[in-house]
Amino acid sequence: MASSTVRKYSASVIFFHGSGDTGPNLLEWVRFLLGRELDFGHIRIVYPTAPTQKYTPLNGQPSTVWFDRRSVNIAAQESRKSMSECYNIVQQLIQTEVDNGIPLNRIIVGGFSMGGALALHTGYHLNTDLAGVFAHSSFLNRQSVVYESLTNRKEPIDTLPELHMFHGERDTLVPMEWGRETWESLKKLGVSGTFTPLKNTLHELKNKSLLDLEEWILQKLPPLKNEVQNKL
Repeated sequence: MASSTVRKYSASVIFFHGSGDTGPNLLEWVRFLLGRELDFGHIRIVYPTAPTQKYTPLNGQPSTVWFDRRSVNIAAQESRKSMSECYNIVQQLIQTEVDNGIPLNRIIVGGFSMGGALALHTGYHLNTDLAGVFAHSSFLNRQSVVYESLTNRKEPIDTLPELHMFHGERDTLVPMEWGRETWESLKKLGVSGTFTPLKNTLHELKNKSLLDLEEWILQKLPPLKNEVQNKL
C-alpha cells in the first residue's frame, strides 16, 4: 500500500524577480526555458513577489519593485531609505526558512536584474553566512552600501558566500560593463566566484545560464548524507 509522505527539505533557494515582474511570472519563465521547473528534491525554491510601490524610473507609477531608485544607472546614488525598507522583507523570507529548520549555510539567494541586485545586498550586506549568491543581468551602484559593508568587515574574507554572476553581452538595459564592474569591485573586496558573459543575449534569462545555475546550486547545496541513504 502506498504511503503518503510530506516532502521535507534540507536547503532553500530564494529567487528574486526583476522590476515590474512577479514571483509566479518568474517561475513560468524558468519553466518555459527549461521545459520543467528547477527541482532538486531536497531543495525548496522560493519565488517571492515584490510589493507594489511608486517607482521613480517609471515617473512614479506603481510597480512591483523591491526598492526605488533614482534611475537605472550604475552612477546613480543608491536610495538607501528604500533599500532598508526592502531589507525587512528579505529578512522575513530568510527567517521563514530558518524557522522551517534550514540553517543559513544551506540557503542561497539570487535574482534577475533588480532581483540580482537585491541578492547582492542580501549576501554581502545583510547576511554573509549564506551558502551562496547568484545575480543575472544585475549591477550595484558605484557608491553602494554593499561596498561599505565589505570594506568595514572584520571577519575573514574566505567566509563570504560564493558569487555566481551572468550577463548578456548584448544587454542594452543593463550594459554588461556594469555587471563586470560590479563583479570586479566585489572581487577586490574579497568575494570569490565567477562572472560569465552570455553571447547573443539581451536582458534575459537563458536556458544555458539556468542549466549552469542548476549545476552550481546542487554543488553548493548537495543532499545530506541521510537524504542520499534514503534514496538507496
